[in-house]
Amino acid sequence: MLKSIKTSVIAAILISTAVIAHAQKKVNEGVLTYGLTYELTPEQQSMASQLPAETKFKFNNNLFKIEMEQGPAKITIISDGIARTSLVLVDVPIAQKQFAVKSSKEETEQMMGARPVLSDFKATGEKLKIGNYNTEKYTYKDDKGASFELWATNDIQLPEGIVGSEFKALNATPVKFTRAQNGVKAVVTIKDLTDEKVGALSLDVPSGYEVTTMEALKAMGGGQ
Repeated sequence: MLKSIKTSVIAAILISTAVIAHAQKKVNEGVLTYGLTYELTPEQQSMASQLPAETKFKFNNNLFKIEMEQGPAKITIISDGIARTSLVLVDVPIAQKQFAVKSSKEETEQMMGARPVLSDFKATGEKLKIGNYNTEKYTYKDDKGASFELWATNDIQLPEGIVGSEFKALNATPVKFTRAQNGVKAVVTIKDLTDEKVGALSLDVPSGYEVTTMEALKAMGGGQ
């Protein structure tokens, strides 16, 4: 029942922690939607069906929330983009069960890996309208010397907690960029940003939830 929960959670966190904000229109609370395409190796093709083509999350300052359905389970992930702590809530109405998994920064980095070190951001002068945003192409490098490209805008600014710290030196908001995590490479594109009230978010475990671990959840569903 919960067999693929770890893959789903990793995929969700992968694309929800990848934005940077240093721009003009400041949006502290709202809903952000990404489109995703993947560059998978032959060995990774078996997981393609578990990776979302789109993700949407709500955010309020430093906290963001992702909600998804997986079989009979409803999964809610609430994360602190600065502290890198998170809370995963799993509701299984058919079994009348509610589970909560809390993760520290160390546990998050053990599961997701440390954030990459990126540098040498250079504007190319090439401009492109992507969706609602005026963007410019940038080049940059990682700590292994590999070169990358992204398209970024100065039209919007998001909260610090929605920042990928690896992009801080960019001083713009990536609209289309490549995100690699645990060997999985995704091309991420902002599809929609709605400036709206989403209410308070919290990392406290709600009443009625049984606190457990991700390994225990996997074991319940026969996961490996």
